[in-house]
Amino acid sequence: MCALSYYLEAAGILTTGISLVRENAESMQPPRSLWVPFALGRPLGKPNDTAFQHRVIDAALSLLAAPAGPVLEDFAEEAPSTPVEDAPACPVSFANPNSNAETWTARLNAEHIQLQPWYELGKRRRKGRSLVGASSSTLTEIMNRLGGLLDRDTLPTDDLKGFKHAIEDAKTFYLEALTAQPGDYSAQKVEQILWQQTQLGAGLKRFYDRFSAIPKLAIMARMIASRQAIGGATGDEIEIKSLPSKED
Repeated sequence: MCALSYYLEAAGILTTGISLVRENAESMQPPRSLWVPFALGRPLGKPNDTAFQHRVIDAALSLLAAPAGPVLEDFAEEAPSTPVEDAPACPVSFANPNSNAETWTARLNAEHIQLQPWYELGKRRRKGRSLVGASSSTLTEIMNRLGGLLDRDTLPTDDLKGFKHAIEDAKTFYLEALTAQPGDYSAQKVEQILWQQTQLGAGLKRFYDRFSAIPKLAIMARMIASRQAIGGATGDEIEIKSLPSKED
């Protein structure tokens, strides 16, 4: 969209947009862009909150008052969230006995096996649709690859594109599995569970830290996760209960 905006501007049509990743807007420099601190896939913040969404749209449209760019402004509000005391309780707790396994490969594979039934349930509910598939590898192959890299404390510098596709599939698998579990949680809550309560989140934080420490590879860290998402990843106290035998 950044390239298209410059073509439109050259034709005399003013453009504005919304960015979920500030670093991308900074590097691509579209004519006008509003950065919003929301979860990926939620450019207007909270679903079904018309008043809040209108404020986001108004802020983006207000940038049209700037005669020339690039203009990059930050939206000052966080997306509204459900108060903890009002959030529905989820019977799935996270305190996994496999979290003490000696290797990353073992922990990631155990977590993958536990989440697989929930992923399949979510896929059935979506009539077979899934966004997993950016990589040509299976989830088992991806977990083995990520676990092996973490166990050896190495970076996949020989195949960064394949690594990016692999972690995108892994994150998508987890998010689709987590949203199939009981509990009407916001996108922010599901992201929080991924980054703060899973072995995958903890492992991706390791990759994030390693890539961030190398200036030439720092862009890979931003592809793994935003600084906001990565802040609390620990991988502690994980347990994913078994899928009920019958769907309610």
